[in-house]
Amino acid sequence: MTKSKVSAWLQKYTMIIILVLVVAFFAWRTDGKLLLPQNINNLIAQNAYVFILATGMLLCILTGGNIDLSVGSVVCFAGAVGAILMAKGMNIWLAVAVMLGIGLVIGAFQAYWIAYVKVPPFITTLAGMLIFRGLSNVVLGGKTQTVTDATFKAVFGGGAECFVPDLLKGPEGMNLLCVVVGILACLIFLFVTFRNRIVRVKKGYAVETLITTLFRSVIIVAVVMYFAIQLSKYKGIPTALIWVALVVLVYAYITSKTTMGRYLYAVGGNEKATKLSGIDTRKVYFFAYTNMGVLAALAGILTIARMSSAQPTYGDSYEMDAIGSCFIGGASAYGGVGTVPGVIIGAVLMGVINLGMSIMGIDQNYQKVVKGAVLLAAVIFDVLSKKNDTK
Repeated sequence: MTKSKVSAWLQKYTMIIILVLVVAFFAWRTDGKLLLPQNINNLIAQNAYVFILATGMLLCILTGGNIDLSVGSVVCFAGAVGAILMAKGMNIWLAVAVMLGIGLVIGAFQAYWIAYVKVPPFITTLAGMLIFRGLSNVVLGGKTQTVTDATFKAVFGGGAECFVPDLLKGPEGMNLLCVVVGILACLIFLFVTFRNRIVRVKKGYAVETLITTLFRSVIIVAVVMYFAIQLSKYKGIPTALIWVALVVLVYAYITSKTTMGRYLYAVGGNEKATKLSGIDTRKVYFFAYTNMGVLAALAGILTIARMSSAQPTYGDSYEMDAIGSCFIGGASAYGGVGTVPGVIIGAVLMGVINLGMSIMGIDQNYQKVVKGAVLLAAVIFDVLSKKNDTK
């Protein structure tokens, strides 16, 4: 393998290597507690909002390194309205629809100013952050609103019953359905991976070597099965994981297989050239920021379900976690580069750092220092990589 190929390989898999090293470090420092089944479940439940918000944030970043600072406030506002409505007796599904509708309206509102009036995204979403944080306090009256509906909490990942029951009735101490789902996920992944490879070879496209594909596939399958087995030893599949998986799969398809997905990358790569090619870039911006609003509302639903309440402080700094996950996961600060799988790797890395330091009893202020340092290192790596590529 030539030096250039080694460099390209390292650049492509740097974050995966770092994630493995970080997991190994915290597993060692916590005497293996990090990898206990309950903590793996906690990693998913506590960071579900990060996975969802980071997926939406990627679309904004792709358009040219733009971000949405309002998502944490939208999470809080949508959750606050939903909690109040459910407390007043509204049907939970209607309340969920209202919360998602709020996210859609807010996203479209901000998208309009960004896409059609050309107000900078930073300013628009900064204003949104202040507006909807204030409205959250107004709606809640500065108080906590409890969420008591058991069905809502079970479906969206809150309470003791927020796990998919073992319909296969496995042996005691193991959720057989969880293991079977893990196996099916691996089989689908292998089928899609090798089918795509065969198609690309037939069309004469450049593909990675078969050994590289096999090695990567084996690693991914091993990781998925490890997580499936560990979760099966606790309570099985958390419902929050289902929502995360649904969002990740949908948006991975949008960004990689659809025309709008290609437009997102094109705008981030060279907006002027994209305009000259006949693409309405305003619609691309509108799509990205409207989607962000909907996903922020979904994150709000998951948050109040997990916490069994709505508070004026919910969503605080959520935007930082989402932005950090995107850049750590390989999204470019200049736009046009990034993938949903990469963002998920970044979110998992952030979650492992949070959970590992919490188990070790490290002060939250120091946790913020570490996360900030990791984010800065990821962006520096991106900038330096771009400079090397242009030489």
